Amino acid sequence: MAPSKNQEREAREARERLKRYNARQAVHTHQTKRRVRDNIIAAVAVVIVVAAAAAVQISFFTVGPGTPTPEPSASASATPSAAPEANVGDVPDPSVAEAREWTGELTLNSTKLGFTLDGVGSPQAVASFVQDAKDGYFIDKTCHRLVDNASAGLIQCGSLDGVGGSDPDYSYGPVEAYPEDGIYEVGTIAVARIQDQGYSEGHQFFIVFGEATLPADTAGGYTVIGKVTSGIDGLVTDIVDGGLTESVADSGDGTPNVATTIAALTVK
Repeated sequence: MAPSKNQEREAREARERLKRYNARQAVHTHQTKRRVRDNIIAAVAVVIVVAAAAAVQISFFTVGPGTPTPEPSASASATPSAAPEANVGDVPDPSVAEAREWTGELTLNSTKLGFTLDGVGSPQAVASFVQDAKDGYFIDKTCHRLVDNASAGLIQCGSLDGVGGSDPDYSYGPVEAYPEDGIYEVGTIAVARIQDQGYSEGHQFFIVFGEATLPADTAGGYTVIGKVTSGIDGLVTDIVDGGLTESVADSGDGTPNVATTIAALTVK
């Protein structure tokens, strides 16, 4: 017997319903796979971002504000076995600091910075700085490194060769006064050194123009020798706002675009 028209219509409608159902299922399956894919991509992206941020932190804090040859380079590393454990070279006696507060003026290009030094809290480092100032060591030395990122704002000066090189015949320690919480306030003047090497302090120093978080390592923090008492705003507008010529992995840590030289430095 031939099927009735109702049966044919019902069969046709059934096929259409099955077709629509299969289409919905295909869409649902595709959406589910896409959500899983998107979630995986998002998770990977988060991991990459976190890893990149960690790399920036590690690249900065592994070497600290100072590293060896060139001292401030974020890619350089020190050889632990070669780390000095005593003063090297003609390091002045801490008594040169006279256990007192010093005042002075530092001129970077034409920007004048007034400052004080704490000869009581950091006698060895202040003695070194004062002696370098009296000997004229700092004149015409450059400020070769500028850090301007979310972790720190600082400018580093005083390298032997103008590009970050340390003096192999001069280093001292150990680390003296430093903030236990690792936060270096605006205006802080501190001594650069190599990570985990307390006797790697030398001629280089850095000035904090934007609060810096610098965690301590096995040698401690970074010896604070004093603070800027005037002119920090001029430092920012005249030099820092000029940006960086080149930066390590876009980390905001590199060479200042405004070539910066120590034109004068006096202490009394």
